[in-house]
Amino acid sequence: MSKIAESVEVLVKPYAESLGLEIVEVEYGKKVNGNNLTIFIDKKDGVTIDDCEALHRLIDAPLDELDPTNGSPYTLNVSSCGLDRPLKKLSDYLRNIGKNVEVKLYSPLNGSKLYKGIIESADEQNLVVKDDKENIIEIKRELIATVLPVVEI
Repeated sequence: MSKIAESVEVLVKPYAESLGLEIVEVEYGKKVNGNNLTIFIDKKDGVTIDDCEALHRLIDAPLDELDPTNGSPYTLNVSSCGLDRPLKKLSDYLRNIGKNVEVKLYSPLNGSKLYKGIIESADEQNLVVKDDKENIIEIKRELIATVLPVVEI
């Protein structure tokens, strides 16, 4: 995470929490339309456009005061994570207990680099997934390349 993203996350987190929101990720980078500062949020029952708008309004002035980009212009975006956003942090795993995921590993575990199943539990060291055959697979988090939610239509 860049220093800009880190400083913004520290500033914005209490504002988000006051609205019952969680900061999932802060990204700062160049896009087609210039520099963008994007704050991804989530909450238990899902994020609405009103949630995004409320946080945007609440943090606009404090961000101007912080001036995280040292005067460089940027576009501020507040967005939900999206249904298919990769799960990265422990809080992501915990929020998705009971949901289907696809886990890709850096190196094989028990002969496979891909596991699909339901998140049973997670902690700082491990992710536990139950596959469709009711097998419980305990995966060291350091082996995980990506965890993607399975979006069912």
